[in-house]
Amino acid sequence: MDAKAERFLSLDVFRGLTICFMIIVNTPGSGSAPFSPLEHAAWFGFTPTDLVFPSFLFAVGNAMSFTSKRFAQMTTSAVLGRIFKRAVIIFLLGYLMYWFPFFEQHNGVWGFKPFSHTRVMGVLQRIALCYLFASVIVYFVKSFRTVVVISILLLVGYQVILLAFGDHDAPYGMLTNAGTYLDKFILGDNHLYHGEGVPFDPEGILSTLPAIVNVICGYYAGRFIQQKGKEYEALAKMLLVGCLFIFIALCWNMSFPIGKKLWTSPFTLLTVGLDLVIISALIYAVEVRSWRAANWPAFFTTVGKNPLAIYILSEILIIAFWMIPLGGKSFFDTVNHSFYQAIAPGPVGSLLFAVSYMLVCWLVGKLLEKRNIYIRV
Repeated sequence: MDAKAERFLSLDVFRGLTICFMIIVNTPGSGSAPFSPLEHAAWFGFTPTDLVFPSFLFAVGNAMSFTSKRFAQMTTSAVLGRIFKRAVIIFLLGYLMYWFPFFEQHNGVWGFKPFSHTRVMGVLQRIALCYLFASVIVYFVKSFRTVVVISILLLVGYQVILLAFGDHDAPYGMLTNAGTYLDKFILGDNHLYHGEGVPFDPEGILSTLPAIVNVICGYYAGRFIQQKGKEYEALAKMLLVGCLFIFIALCWNMSFPIGKKLWTSPFTLLTVGLDLVIISALIYAVEVRSWRAANWPAFFTTVGKNPLAIYILSEILIIAFWMIPLGGKSFFDTVNHSFYQAIAPGPVGSLLFAVSYMLVCWLVGKLLEKRNIYIRV
């Protein structure tokens, strides 16, 4: 395997790990609550599940560092055109995914699902916006120090905005923070996420600001790997920076609590720090030491080579499972109650379904890989 392929292997493994875990935590089986580490923190706090989405943003930035070389031979207008086109496509895919299946049933009558009650923001939409702003920043701002200053302003500025424009008694509350006020003003209650039982969007407009830093850090981590290679010293530096970020996040947590749903600034630093530690370990294990017994990295690279397609498939297919009637219930509920909860009641059955569903999505990725089909936007 050549050097170029080697460099991409760890990124594909990292992305594959992220998507596989994302599918598992997003699609637990019904009939029982999942294990607590497979759920997001209720508000403040941190669980392994909270690391999934920021890790995907970090991987987006990492991939940017490898593809941005092409921009050197392109005009500024062509670069911006490509960046905006990609961002718009990803955003629209996210919106259409929430709108799917576009029709709904009321009192036995099927009708078109109205735009007026469709969520506007979401996971892919945040990825699109973070990619857009991070790409523009690193393209136009050539100085690393200036980008660091911009990142600090995004993190500190986010806290200042929450304190200045949120409820003075509860500036970090779910319904009393400035981000929720902004989302309701611009988008309206009906276009927000209602999974918490109230109109609140964890991927809202304002909380996108600190999330941009996840992509920027992933970009510079990728550049560092390309420039320094896979030497022990380079990996040690990445590991130390990751530990430093974790330390700063824990200190900042005392005044600005770590929380994924509000995407607080220390949450950004904590997740970037953990991602630096994880990707350093992967590079060391997979590429430096070549620990590839039973070719285990191939399992994750199958998904890592088509991350967007596999993620969208996982979200759409599970909706179809909910819609297909079977035995007086949905196909999803019937399979879980009649099989998974029957053989392993409780959280174990829920986890077994999630893993099985992830493997179904993996099989689709394997078919795409065998046919050399890699879906890009």
